[in-house]
Amino acid sequence: MQAASRESYATARAQLDSYVASASAEDVATAAGDVLGAAALLGREPGLRRALADANRTGAERSALLNQILAGKISEGAAQLLGALTSGLWSRPTDLVNAAERLGAEALLASADSTGKLADVEDELFRLGQVVAGDSRLAAAVSDTTAERARRVQLIDDLLAGKATPVTGRLAELAVAGFEGRNFDGSVSRLVELAAERRNRSVAYVTVAVPMTDEQERRLVAELARRYGREITAKVTVDPEILGGISVRVGHDLYDGTILRRLAETRNALAGRN
Repeated sequence: MQAASRESYATARAQLDSYVASASAEDVATAAGDVLGAAALLGREPGLRRALADANRTGAERSALLNQILAGKISEGAAQLLGALTSGLWSRPTDLVNAAERLGAEALLASADSTGKLADVEDELFRLGQVVAGDSRLAAAVSDTTAERARRVQLIDDLLAGKATPVTGRLAELAVAGFEGRNFDGSVSRLVELAAERRNRSVAYVTVAVPMTDEQERRLVAELARRYGREITAKVTVDPEILGGISVRVGHDLYDGTILRRLAETRNALAGRN
């Protein structure tokens, strides 16, 4: 997002925080569903999203237009959140769609936070991503955008049945649809990071060849927290193919100390001498 869109989203996010402070978890979840429904509507209707992002209309006019379309169909909380979104300025109409989708996801995470389930949602999403990535046929089926979305969503629903919170299930459906235009794997990672951010943490994606001990993980998390100046939540993947060592990614920062990488560098160096 460009500056104008970022500022508009920040205003809407502040409205969400204000709403969450006085609403029940159930009401927040309902508002989240309504906001996500509006995001889907904007995704299907290019003319509507252009009208709602039209800088030649005032914020009040844009909000009134959406309210006219959705009046009586959404909760009061959702109306407040969508009003905050549509009254802002957007660099591109697609920014408004992505913002509505993200705000709906943030509201779902807020509802989980209100019930003390946010850490569970974060872990469940991460494990879901691991399970799908570890099954090539399942990964291909979930990511096949030529297949009906309902069928792909059903695959994930079946996978999570009885094993995850309702919020995780709804967020997983967003990932199948391509959260903010990402593929499934990228969508899940982004949602994990948003969950961590709501807990004031950063995510460290850790890959090791053999499972870490609790003490090793504790020391790693403590060192990363010291380096980044905030709490860290570690998401550990065991991948024997890296042979040994460790890979750690935090945001755009990557430390790759795996034996696999060292062997690749050695091969490249030898090839360069020939």
